[in-house]
Amino acid sequence: MKLIPLPAFTDNYIWLLHDAQQALVVDPGDAQPVLAALQQLGLQLQAILVTHHHPDHTGGVAALRQATGAKVFGPAREVMPEPLTRINGGEQLQLLGLSFDVIDVPGHTAGHIAYYCANVDDAPLLFCGDTLFSGGCGRLFEGSPAQMLASLDTLAALPDATRVCCTHEYTLSNLKFAGVVDPGNEALARYTASVQGLRQRQQPTLPSTLALERQINPFLRTRQAAVMQAAQGFDASARDAVSVFAALRQWKNEFR
Repeated sequence: MKLIPLPAFTDNYIWLLHDAQQALVVDPGDAQPVLAALQQLGLQLQAILVTHHHPDHTGGVAALRQATGAKVFGPAREVMPEPLTRINGGEQLQLLGLSFDVIDVPGHTAGHIAYYCANVDDAPLLFCGDTLFSGGCGRLFEGSPAQMLASLDTLAALPDATRVCCTHEYTLSNLKFAGVVDPGNEALARYTASVQGLRQRQQPTLPSTLALERQINPFLRTRQAAVMQAAQGFDASARDAVSVFAALRQWKNEFR
């Protein structure tokens, strides 16, 4: 299997997974990068997976469906480009000879879902849309802090080797904030230096891994003393994991 992040817009990635013949794509906000890759690599598009309803994740779905005849799968409880197969957390999809678990991860949007495959070339794979980013998490447009924290806890419980395929190149800006929240974190400092090198070479910082994110991502570390203390410096009322998460998210919203 080959996993490719296709750049789109200013900072989106459309994920393409293929076996040299058949392919699937995740969150195609723009059809053109996908069509170009399919033609260049000689691939047939089997499926389109969508994590949530935002236009930068759905804008290319109709054109790709029309051009390729690919099946479209998306969240059951969100407005989606019809026709598609609507899916809920707990269901499974069989695609490219692989089994993908659908996981409900509300928070960024009310019906956001993620796709997890336990074994793609001997390592797990997670397509998490805008829920979990490397070093950060999505804004809460429709869900509550409690919902988003529960969703992140669900993802954080997946195996260490899980490759985190999120859909924006936000890593450097996320790490700038993380470094203010958790300045004593040596793993974070090392990762930041590595990411700076990747971006200087105009290379993607993704996929990350869950083992790494649990070490460096403040939004997965809301129960750690250093992160809790930093959140309380922003909002003195932040005392438990949910209120610490809410404080961190608001702080990040305002961070420049």
